[in-house]
Amino acid sequence: MTGTTAIVLDGPRKLGLADIALSDPGPGDAVVEIRASGVSTGTEKLFWDGRMPHFPGMGYPLVPGYESVGEVVEARPGSGVRMGDTVFVPGADCYGEIRGLFGGAAKRIVTPGARLTPIDPALGEAGALLALAATARHALAGLRTDLPDLIVGHGTLGRLLARLTVAAGGAPTVWDVAEARMDGGAGYQVIAPDDDPRRDYGTVFDASGQADLLPDLIARIAKGGEIVLAGFYDRPISFAFPPAFMKEARIRVAAEWTPGDMAVTRQLVESGTLSLDGLITHRRPAIEADAAYRTAFEDPACLKLILDWKDVA
Repeated sequence: MTGTTAIVLDGPRKLGLADIALSDPGPGDAVVEIRASGVSTGTEKLFWDGRMPHFPGMGYPLVPGYESVGEVVEARPGSGVRMGDTVFVPGADCYGEIRGLFGGAAKRIVTPGARLTPIDPALGEAGALLALAATARHALAGLRTDLPDLIVGHGTLGRLLARLTVAAGGAPTVWDVAEARMDGGAGYQVIAPDDDPRRDYGTVFDASGQADLLPDLIARIAKGGEIVLAGFYDRPISFAFPPAFMKEARIRVAAEWTPGDMAVTRQLVESGTLSLDGLITHRRPAIEADAAYRTAFEDPACLKLILDWKDVA
């Protein structure tokens, strides 16, 4: 084994850079030098807080990160990529005894080449946003493909859902309660829930991750309406049955993106149909990892924070 420098989460709110072992590449593997990685304010925040529900592969110590972009510096036969390719990296599990449930927040990673997505180098750090963009696309392309009339939450995922909806010909309403997130609506309206009198939404997408909102959302749908849970929820979700019964409510959970979603999303971004502009609001050197994660999780004005790995040995 060789080594790499990675962000390691040793326990709730215990995070920093560490030199750790890196698995040797095998047939079909690629070695990628990470240029930039994003901080997830959903699942990664739950790990950071110690609130993550039990999940296969969960535990500490853990290398976080599933929103990385980098350059292939070694490509083994069968990897399907070439040296010099710019690729999106959805994470890696290559750190020996340190868990790599996500694993993309490291200077170098080893992963099967089949997991990598070659991208246009011109995307730069914005390539790290492809994970959330593909997640938004997956939610919209589910078993029932009605476009959202209402999107709850104007963070990065909510904005991507809204942009994809507008690109598909829709005109959603978006809710948020944070004054800092009221701007940025292009082709759609962003308002506070208390300022919205509607009670007949056909399809509602929740991108907030707030489990306690479901009863309120049920009250806002039309009869036979659908609520799509597109966030990640750390608490049990419950609701009173009679209101849902009266509305004949449909409730759907949208899971993580698939390779097909990623392929379509990359085409949408590279063709200019889906813009990633304005979603990266903060940048920090990876050597300032602890402060960077606190900013990502505690500053309501932060949509997406990108870590720059260039100064890490």
